[in-house]
Amino acid sequence: MKKERMKKERVKKERPPKESAKDRPAKSKFKKALKRVLVTLGCIAGFLAFLTILFDVIVLASGGSGIRESAEKVTLEKPDCIMVLGCSVKPDGTPSDMLRDRIETGVALYKAGVAPKILMSGDHGSENYNEVGCMKAYAEQLGVPSEDIFMDHAGFCTYDSVVRAKEVFGVKKMVIVTQKYHLFRAVFIAKAFGVEAEGVPADLHRYHNQLNREIREIFGRCKDLLNTIFRPDPKYLGEPIDITGDGSVTNDPVTPVVSDPDYTHEED
Repeated sequence: MKKERMKKERVKKERPPKESAKDRPAKSKFKKALKRVLVTLGCIAGFLAFLTILFDVIVLASGGSGIRESAEKVTLEKPDCIMVLGCSVKPDGTPSDMLRDRIETGVALYKAGVAPKILMSGDHGSENYNEVGCMKAYAEQLGVPSEDIFMDHAGFCTYDSVVRAKEVFGVKKMVIVTQKYHLFRAVFIAKAFGVEAEGVPADLHRYHNQLNREIREIFGRCKDLLNTIFRPDPKYLGEPIDITGDGSVTNDPVTPVVSDPDYTHEED
């Protein structure tokens, strides 16, 4: 009996103290507050997801209505130019696979008589990186005369390229060339700024990591839809350049690296 009594006393000592009535309201308030925070965060996340989907659908619908699959299907009458959007250049100064396909598509449209000028728009933000010089050099290799190729050295993003085409080069009508996933946004921006635009996709091959680009592009479309509402200035504007004139006035004083004509396409 004595042992049992001692055992019961030991169990009582080890048992944690009961929660006091004062502690219960505090814990209850904390749980309610935490629940409110989680519900609020969930609502915000849901709202942002809804906006992302809505913005994406708007850009896809508006931009997609201007996409034409070939030169024969372009319906714009007498466009001022074919704008080829830049992308990465290889370390040796030659175009990446995606850029090569864009240039070749743009040149094919030029040779088909779609427009009298080509506007190469890309990043030339440093002496060591020159998308537009590379683009023009390759187009000249394909037989386009220098005077018919303009370079926009400050096309640092899709929005800047399209707005500068209008504000700097005076473009009112143009055919835009890039890969199809990117074309919806470019055509949408042009329409938003009152430029008559159609787009021809340059998907001549399959590209490595394309799924990642497609996902990033969803957010790019949302960003540029907001840009068309708030209309920030491009990073640079500058003096007007007449797109109907001689494209050589935009030439870079440094001779760019010319692409190897015997280059065989490989997937990125």
